[in-house]
Amino acid sequence: MILLGKKQKLIIVKKVDFGVYLAEKEDAEDKVLLPGKQVPEGARPGDVLEVFVYKDSKDRLISTTQEPKVQLGEIAVLKVTEVTKIGAFLDWGLEKELLLPFREQTRRVSAGEEVLIAVYEDKSSRLCATMNVYKYLDTDAPYKAEDRVTGTIYEISREFGAFVAVDNRYSGLIPKKEFHGNRTIGDQVEARVTSVKEDGKLNLSIREKAYLQMDADADYVLQVLDEYDGVLPFNDKVSPEIIERELHLSKNAFKRAVGRLLKEGKIEITEKRILRK
Repeated sequence: MILLGKKQKLIIVKKVDFGVYLAEKEDAEDKVLLPGKQVPEGARPGDVLEVFVYKDSKDRLISTTQEPKVQLGEIAVLKVTEVTKIGAFLDWGLEKELLLPFREQTRRVSAGEEVLIAVYEDKSSRLCATMNVYKYLDTDAPYKAEDRVTGTIYEISREFGAFVAVDNRYSGLIPKKEFHGNRTIGDQVEARVTSVKEDGKLNLSIREKAYLQMDADADYVLQVLDEYDGVLPFNDKVSPEIIERELHLSKNAFKRAVGRLLKEGKIEITEKRILRK
């Protein structure tokens, strides 16, 4: 059986003016064309070629000796070449570019940027790209708690947090309570593995452990105070939403940082403000 979207070794079973036909074996009914410009010099019937099978602009199976950057069911970072009325087109190493339909975009993309995608087969048996990569990620990452990893944010959920493709391959999550700051889909993050779940997925944090992070947070609060001319128009009893909006910190992290600065005598807290000393 000839496999759509996969590299495979096939036999030349027939030579024609415009190329050669390939099949699994010489008497197989299913055949696929390899255009003449793709046929290696000197190739003849009976020779075995490794090709990638996809569909041409008329939805006919066709093969190529070019190397695709990604195959069916795989994940890769590809460059957007243009955006049209039906979606974005991506460079995946072949003459016919890969379509990323609008419905498969978790955010709108622009020409020139690189996006994390997986390749799937749509209802019309055509190869397309999707930014919904969750089900294509592996759960056998070689990492353990406290390891440092890098990955790409591919989805942000108000309920769960930020979903991350670690090494653009493994499934990871920055839980909501750990996810603070101006991050968006497509951002690269460096994170710490906090735990490995039973199903193999990784729990992550983009912050250090509390006792290590406190110094950095305290310095950051001082920096923000300086930007506000030494005055924050609220104290440490303000709502978590305001702290998140103004400083991109959790309330617990903010209170720890403020407590450190107060103990060091660098700030003063009033009923309505925090003042830089």
